[in-house]
Amino acid sequence: MQNHFVLEITVETVDGALAAQRGGADRIELCSQLAQGGLTPGTDLMRVVRRRVPLPLFAMIRPRAGDFVYSGAEFQVMQRDIETARGLGMNGIVLGILREDRSVDVARTRQLVQLARPLPVTFHRAFDVSADLRKSLEDVMETGATRILTSGGAPTAPEGLPALAELLAAAGDGILIVPGGGIHPSNILRVAQESGAREFHSGLSSVVSRAERQWDRFEAEVRTLADLLRQKSGV
Repeated sequence: MQNHFVLEITVETVDGALAAQRGGADRIELCSQLAQGGLTPGTDLMRVVRRRVPLPLFAMIRPRAGDFVYSGAEFQVMQRDIETARGLGMNGIVLGILREDRSVDVARTRQLVQLARPLPVTFHRAFDVSADLRKSLEDVMETGATRILTSGGAPTAPEGLPALAELLAAAGDGILIVPGGGIHPSNILRVAQESGAREFHSGLSSVVSRAERQWDRFEAEVRTLADLLRQKSGV
């Protein structure tokens, strides 16, 4: 097992991506409209961040806010956006599709996973509103996705720790479980210890107001997260 933990930071601006890089993030999830849970970033944003940030960049593919049940037209938009993101040098794709009954839409998710190749795909927190997390785990694994971003079905990852630990155990080596939601410096070590996860996702929205463009503070909080994980891994 690798000793190094991976810290993914989600951002919606070039300045946010640069601050995350300076703070020691290992990977960036690039979105627009984080206040709405994150939507597909614009092409200009992807292009500029790719030019200025050498870290792995995972692009959110989500055509609108709201639920994760998409029409045929919305599915076509997602397909085009994946092709665009791949063409702009993104290193991974983040998406999630459910059916009306809140089960994972295995068939259409598999299509998008295949379209994204060779880029890895993370199934995002649509997972957390699915009807049955254990069944959804099996379904996402069937799609060929590489990761699941989840809070264990709870509002935040610290609140979902029992479920996260169960998901990690059930997933084994079949897929990476990435805790996300409400993770910040005061709880990341607890999440790491009790979940057994090796990768973590944070937007730091609970401790830093990006609306006020507090990039120095954002950078400092990312650095604290990175330092805590580095100390825990003994690096």
